[in-house]
Amino acid sequence: MNNDLAIFQKYFPETTTEYCYKLWKEYQFKFKITRPRQSKLGDYCYRRDRGHQITVNSNLNPYSFLVTYIHEVAHLQTFKKYGNKPEPHGKEWKCYFKETFLPLLNLETLPIQILNPLVDYLQNPAATTQGARPLMIALRQFDTNIDDDSTVLTSLQSGENFELNGRVFTKGELRRTRFLCTDHKSGKRYVISSTALVKKV
Repeated sequence: MNNDLAIFQKYFPETTTEYCYKLWKEYQFKFKITRPRQSKLGDYCYRRDRGHQITVNSNLNPYSFLVTYIHEVAHLQTFKKYGNKPEPHGKEWKCYFKETFLPLLNLETLPIQILNPLVDYLQNPAATTQGARPLMIALRQFDTNIDDDSTVLTSLQSGENFELNGRVFTKGELRRTRFLCTDHKSGKRYVISSTALVKKV
């Protein structure tokens, strides 16, 4: 078995593996599966000396992994055509995101509980899935490594306390896709992804 294809088969929903593998072959980017990151689910970058690179967190369930992957491929497509001119999640990126997902938007490929909120989300995709709460909830149904009492940071009110990685924080103001939160012990402030799973305290 092709080792590269085997990696795709491990992380993506089975029905999407071939399509996502073809995208990688077509655009020839370096694809890295990284350790879990609280600040982001994935990213895209381009450097002249290294070319195009896409990373996705290793702890995502297959459907979250898929959405993140297509999200980042759309950034690559936008950059290849327009360079750095468009807004990061502007109309050009939105168009590529939707177009790239279209071949997968059917019941033979995706379960209905993912398909319906995903179709709605792609009408005007936000920078993160927290911009579409129905899709975020649908994707979380397929998580297998979360505690029953965990919740998404965006669902807490400003000023509420929560625990993350054994530390207690107070939720602060939103800065694009992250919240500025204060560490109770040190008093220092950190930006934490709005989609981070936390425990309310």
